[in-house]
Amino acid sequence: MADIHPLKGSCLCQAIKYEVKEIKPHMAHCHCSMCRKFHGAAFSTFGVVEKKNFRWITGTNLLKTYEDANGTKRQFCSECGSSLIFIPSEDTGDTVEFALGTLDTPIQEKPDAHIYCSSKANWYDISDQLPQYKEGREE
Repeated sequence: MADIHPLKGSCLCQAIKYEVKEIKPHMAHCHCSMCRKFHGAAFSTFGVVEKKNFRWITGTNLLKTYEDANGTKRQFCSECGSSLIFIPSEDTGDTVEFALGTLDTPIQEKPDAHIYCSSKANWYDISDQLPQYKEGREE
């Protein structure tokens, strides 16, 4: 990341705000049915940051967590419903996966893959040249 200043992000109502110092290289469009439902879109796009490079600024008291039967967790704003954080079931606590759409600061980095394409919305056609994985990158 060229910019040394932290990136800023927030939920729709601006009650929850965060900072990110350095996004890790892997950013993916996730097409799994849970992400589609949680974001209300054809896919969600997440960035990954080392936990030491992520900081909540305000509104943590408004964070709510939904835990699915498969052990994954999604954190969102209890006021406006904005999806903010994804926590995998095998989370080590070393990284934070955050919804790129909640960034307020422009970034130069771009997503590099489509994941969980085996469950993508049948009404959406992937038309870019990014790699497509049936499941996660480790397939």
